[in-house]
Amino acid sequence: MEGIKLGNKKSKYPIIQGGMGVGVSLHKLAGTVSKEGGIGIISTADIGYKEKDFYKDPMKANLDAIGKEIKMAREIAGEDKILGVNIMVALKNYIDIVKECVKQKIDLIISGAGIPKDLPEYVKGTKTKIAPIVSSLRCCKLIVKHWMAKYDYVPDMIVIEGPEAGGHLGFKNEELLKENKPKLEDITVEVVDYIKEVEKETGKEIPVISAGGIWDNKDIKKFLDLGADGVQMATRFVATYECDASDEFKNAYINAKSENIKIIKSPVGMPGRAIYNEFIKNTEKDKCNITKCYNCIKTCDVKSTPYCITKALVNAVTGNLKEGLVFCGSNVDKIKEIVSVKDLMNELVYGVS
Repeated sequence: MEGIKLGNKKSKYPIIQGGMGVGVSLHKLAGTVSKEGGIGIISTADIGYKEKDFYKDPMKANLDAIGKEIKMAREIAGEDKILGVNIMVALKNYIDIVKECVKQKIDLIISGAGIPKDLPEYVKGTKTKIAPIVSSLRCCKLIVKHWMAKYDYVPDMIVIEGPEAGGHLGFKNEELLKENKPKLEDITVEVVDYIKEVEKETGKEIPVISAGGIWDNKDIKKFLDLGADGVQMATRFVATYECDASDEFKNAYINAKSENIKIIKSPVGMPGRAIYNEFIKNTEKDKCNITKCYNCIKTCDVKSTPYCITKALVNAVTGNLKEGLVFCGSNVDKIKEIVSVKDLMNELVYGVS
């Protein structure tokens, strides 16, 4: 397996650990994944939830935490490894977070949950590379053509996120629930063919990464054979000792059953895949009493949202599952134990458990 090249750095293996918020993939997980040959990704969504002033000024707390988390991840990974962040376009202070990550000299920004139309504006002239998340060939073409026309900038990487991914999804609810829903394999082939044309036109290498429902060594090889340069995986990295989430959160993954995995309507107006626990069931019946707004998502309306997504995700990552939202991928029911990142990487690369 060839690694992924970005600028003057290259990972040992073609495996990216997907960004998971709130607080699931911070410095410990991301730093260790990069150290062990993959590309670790820190989620910037409410990254400052542990900061003392988070409840008073969440936006400032989030910006303050970015530098700390990147520094600690670098100390684990080493300066020669690729380290990235995931930044949701839907965040109210999206631009501020992008600028701060660039200031901290992050290697890679992966951006989705919306279309990162103006992302190139904030990285031009820096060493930070950028990768939009796309869910279709149409979306990929839209972003590539826009970036090239407006900024003369070709994406440094493309991440395709299919319908089996966890968390917020770039598909309509009816697409996710129908039997013949879009397949990541088909989208990968279409995007790979298109990106080959862009590479010929521009002379730039653009790694294509497939994500969503990828489980093991066989899956990785399948997508590499389809032309992808690598894969992004998130769910499997939750059940590791180095994952930044609480043991209660990890055990929710271990104890999950296939019948408990549902597509839900997130308070931010997008469908998402999560463990259908008592908290979600209760919020479907009664709206939560929201006493504070954290100004996190552009599309959230405090007056109508059934619950505060920031509070629900912070509750989950810290172990309060009775009042927590637990996002997950479609294969979460296959997880049976907690392992080290090192052992997981060996299993993914060499096909041994």
